[in-house]
Amino acid sequence: MTSRASYELVQKCAVADIALLAAISRPTGLAIRMADAAGITLAALLRGRRVNLYSHPERVSIEP
Repeated sequence: MTSRASYELVQKCAVADIALLAAISRPTGLAIRMADAAGITLAALLRGRRVNLYSHPERVSIEP
């Protein structure tokens, strides 16, 4: 995903049974809360080998 992670995108992932949503820009607060409630891993601010995980980080393994 190349834009801000919105609650609408989280809703679409939930309906499609997609477990991980990644975006380059910051997610909205509502998107974070909805992803957490829906069991979706929300990753954002992807820069090279760096990423911020906002919900359900246990699904992602990041190696140095």
